[in-house]
Amino acid sequence: MLLFSKRYSVVILPILFALLYLLPINTRLLWQPDETRYAEISREMLQRGDWIVPHLLGIRYFEKPVAGYWINNVSQWLLGDSNFSVRFGSVFCTACSVALIFWLAMKMWQSRSAATLAAMIYFTSLLAFSVGTYSVLDPMISLWLTACMAASYMSLQVRTPWKKCGGYALLGLACGMGFMTKGFLALVIPVICILPVAILQKRVKEVVLFGSLSVLTALFLCLPWVIAVALRESDFWNYFFWVEHIQRFASDKAQHKSPFWFYLPLLCLGALPWIALLPSSLIKGWRERTTRPELFFLLCWVIMPLLFFSLAKGKLLTYILPCMAPLSLLMAAYAKDCIANLSMRTFKINGLINLIFGSAVALSIIFLGLGFFPRLTIYGDQEHEKVILGALVFTGWAIVGLMTLRNDAQYWQFAAACPLLFALFAGYLIPQQVIDANQPQHFIANNIGLLKESRTVLTNNVGIATGLGWELKRSDIMMYDAQGELQYGLTYPDSHGRYVSTDNFPIWLKEARRKGDVSLIILSPSNNESLVNLPPPNKKTQTGRLILFWYNKY
Repeated sequence: MLLFSKRYSVVILPILFALLYLLPINTRLLWQPDETRYAEISREMLQRGDWIVPHLLGIRYFEKPVAGYWINNVSQWLLGDSNFSVRFGSVFCTACSVALIFWLAMKMWQSRSAATLAAMIYFTSLLAFSVGTYSVLDPMISLWLTACMAASYMSLQVRTPWKKCGGYALLGLACGMGFMTKGFLALVIPVICILPVAILQKRVKEVVLFGSLSVLTALFLCLPWVIAVALRESDFWNYFFWVEHIQRFASDKAQHKSPFWFYLPLLCLGALPWIALLPSSLIKGWRERTTRPELFFLLCWVIMPLLFFSLAKGKLLTYILPCMAPLSLLMAAYAKDCIANLSMRTFKINGLINLIFGSAVALSIIFLGLGFFPRLTIYGDQEHEKVILGALVFTGWAIVGLMTLRNDAQYWQFAAACPLLFALFAGYLIPQQVIDANQPQHFIANNIGLLKESRTVLTNNVGIATGLGWELKRSDIMMYDAQGELQYGLTYPDSHGRYVSTDNFPIWLKEARRKGDVSLIILSPSNNESLVNLPPPNKKTQTGRLILFWYNKY
């Protein structure tokens, strides 16, 4: 049975969304390098008043276009400088994606219960809420690709030329915003998703003809910024196209290289707590491709992006987030048919999986957290409270899974509550050693006095540097011994002085100390690493792998 009636869904879904997405986002510190990077880029855009050329730590940063930064800019402008505002852009875009999924389900099946289920499956899926509460550009590009999916479906359904023109114009606007957010993949993915549908339905000519309107609309939308950034920075498009697209997709030098099958287990894990619906939903989309063309349409929007990202040399978990919107619709369609046929087997399996998953993770946290396997210990001796809390959180996941098994899986939709405790308490479960290495706000706050007194601040890690920029509200943080993703921007003549090598550091330090205090923060490869090659500091403090060397003014 479908549990959420029209009356209750209006109340339950917003509350569930708020608990998963809004309440937790200010309870954990920003992660480096992603969240500190996007926080700092938008802070500098607002400070400089420059919404055309992205800068990071005052250095040209050409890895992405600007629309994603604009969303974060507005969030910070309205809500101030806080962890909440940094992540709110991702949450807002996820909420818009949920609304589009609901709308598209209504168009496909004219069923409010199916639309509610599709929306709920999407925003309670592990991948969707993990990435959707994290400050990266993927929730934003996922929104625009979901909009592309909705616009293309509408365009294929309408019959009159004027309505088709309107649909394809909307498709062009969504593609244009996707391009302005993350580049050319927003133009490629809609094409490879729509093409199999057009071939199956023998509508290739129609798609090509009206698709030209989409291209023109996208071009019209993007052209002002495309020209503006080219006039300001003539090398932007050369770097963005060749390095950020061609090299990342096909080059052996691409970052985050992984095998072709990398995304398959991640997609399964990301589909929790609805994983049992996944295989049959995909099979249904293929088997009923002619009798229910909307299912094949959705299948193409799952499989084609998955193949595209799997072919790329560089891979990150967040890249496949756009697959979750069509997948949630397929799952809802499959679940609706199971209910109609009184077939509860899949829901029982789903409950069993959640029971096993929650129990296994809870036991793993206990064994690893309490030192049963010393070499794999993740929590320190003073963090037993976190171990207990983590075990309780995933025990809660298991209990919800058990509840969905009762009474012939009558309450199977309660699986939506499985990740609730995890989402609410995730910020309190992070081991201290992880906080020290990946959440620099904690270390910066503990040493804020020395850092604010320093005329010059350096670090050997870009993620730490952006965290320093965000916390200290200054964009002149310098790089020591490592350039990372700032390597290209540092090649410009006006940025040469922003990097100091290990060999030159002693000489540079003597000159810098004549002008004021100097702080150097090192992220060491291990807690016990000795940094004997550095000049002796006046003060030194260490927390985990982070070490602050403070040199006073001569």
